[in-house]
Amino acid sequence: MRIPALVLLALAPLLKTAPAQAQTYDPAYPVCLQVYQGFVDYYFECRYTSIPQCQASASGRAAQCVVNPYYAKPVPRKKRRTSRPY
Repeated sequence: MRIPALVLLALAPLLKTAPAQAQTYDPAYPVCLQVYQGFVDYYFECRYTSIPQCQASASGRAAQCVVNPYYAKPVPRKKRRTSRPY
């Protein structure tokens, strides 16, 4: 009787925890705002096109602007070659 009770007590904290959500960066924007909510708690808002735009949003907040490491630069379009009639 003691062993099942001990197993239940050992597994209770594991069953109570919720799965963590991964922090993702939006690859459409080159600058992110890192907002601090505590000493170790923070989140990212990746919706800025320039550092000055981000700094204006960070003004007066516990936040800093960082370069988005996952920014997908726009791919330049290739010029279409037109065929020339000879």
